[in-house]
Amino acid sequence: MSQPLTALGHHARIDALPPAEAAALRAALETLGVSGQETHEGAGPGWSLTAPAGAAGTGELAVQLPPAAAGAVLELLARLAAGDGVELSSAQTWLNTSQAARLAGISATYLRNLTDAGEIPVSYRGSHRRFLSADITAWVAAREASREAASADAEAPAAEATKGNRATPTPSGTGTRGKK
Repeated sequence: MSQPLTALGHHARIDALPPAEAAALRAALETLGVSGQETHEGAGPGWSLTAPAGAAGTGELAVQLPPAAAGAVLELLARLAAGDGVELSSAQTWLNTSQAARLAGISATYLRNLTDAGEIPVSYRGSHRRFLSADITAWVAAREASREAASADAEAPAAEATKGNRATPTPSGTGTRGKK
């Protein structure tokens, strides 16, 4: 099974902790039974983070993390405890043309035409087009917004024309249509 292509999005760098702070973090992690030598892809159920009183307003704030999120936090903490600096990036999945067209609700040909016109951002891997799902959903939202605006603009003159303008029927045969 092939792995999906990913793009690195938002990026942040966390510098290495000073040695004394890294040692204190290492000791705290050891009390939790976490060593800096293992990876933490799933921390298991029941992991939570607790902020001290006053850190998030009044009182203590406790947050229950899903296993994957807890694993990521523990991995980050373990690397900082080991004295490493850490770089964080969000990963976004690339879509191929068929997947992107399906997401947008349009044909692949129309999608290619839109990218050629520069209306939807596209990246190339060789000759293959790749799209970020966020770009596709943004285009769909913009298209819907413009359709709603156009619909509202079309309704406004029609409503204004009928407002206070009652048409009087013309007697039969007095119209201009069909006269020679």
